[in-house]
Amino acid sequence: MTSLLTSSHPVLAKCAQYFFTASSGKKVRPTMVILMSYALNPNQPPLPTPDADVLRQPTMEGGLLETQRRLAEITEMIHTASLFHDDVIDKSSVRRNMPSVNHQFGNKMAILAGDFLLARASVSLARLRDIEVVEVMSTVIEHLVKGEVMQMRVLSKDERGTDGVMEYYLKKNFYKTSSLMANSCMSAALLADCTPNQVKAAYEYGKHVGNAFQLIDDVLDFEGNVSTMGKPALADLHSGVTTAPVLYAAETYPEVYDMVERKFENPGDIDRAIELVNMTDGIERTRELARVHAEVACEGLYEAIGDSVYRDGLVNLARRVLERQN
Repeated sequence: MTSLLTSSHPVLAKCAQYFFTASSGKKVRPTMVILMSYALNPNQPPLPTPDADVLRQPTMEGGLLETQRRLAEITEMIHTASLFHDDVIDKSSVRRNMPSVNHQFGNKMAILAGDFLLARASVSLARLRDIEVVEVMSTVIEHLVKGEVMQMRVLSKDERGTDGVMEYYLKKNFYKTSSLMANSCMSAALLADCTPNQVKAAYEYGKHVGNAFQLIDDVLDFEGNVSTMGKPALADLHSGVTTAPVLYAAETYPEVYDMVERKFENPGDIDRAIELVNMTDGIERTRELARVHAEVACEGLYEAIGDSVYRDGLVNLARRVLERQN
């Protein structure tokens, strides 16, 4: 993948390739795309003529299309670009057990490198020569921006204690996390010319696993540590970000909403929020909601996609998302 991220400016190239060369990361998103691709076209035969479109030729046993492999790379580039930008916004200094890009190269270079990754992802996306996939994946970038703006918004006093609070939070999560997984899986199905039911199942799988992933991330913000997560615990609270355990705690202790409104900036806010979360079942309710999303994701696979080791791999991936510690 690093061959796609070369630049005549050596610092920009080094910055853009930072996470691709120095740290592997979890690579959940490209793994999901590859597994979904195999599950959707496990027996696709090679194209008969040697001069056939190279992007449409299977590259591995089982029929993985070159377009699908490149889609996995595009997905990871978009995700990494979002990390660069997020770390600048959140003033993070650690990512994946190493200095964050903004800490290592400065905020300006981190933003430019994120833009550079999105530009290279867009070029690679255009080279897939599938208009529908280009449209679907381009929507992801719009959603990332929408999600970040939604996260900045402060809840009004009229919204406190209503169902709309959690609905807003889940919608924000979809834009920031689930949309990339959902639309990448959907694009893998579109590239394989799958049936509408299979395209929908692929989308729903990515969406619900993405929801589960973010909910477990919320749990790990309270239960994890820098050695397991690659970033400090309570990073969301310190950044003023409201998570599911906090919202659940607010249902029992409305004073949490005051802390949410001021983004936990007053002395003692974070310690008090932790205390109140631990006094409720907010963390377990968050885990349970994640389990529900993972189950819904897998149910759709069983109904629309044939039995194979690759479908089993997708089910196992959903389970590992629930069990992850980083």
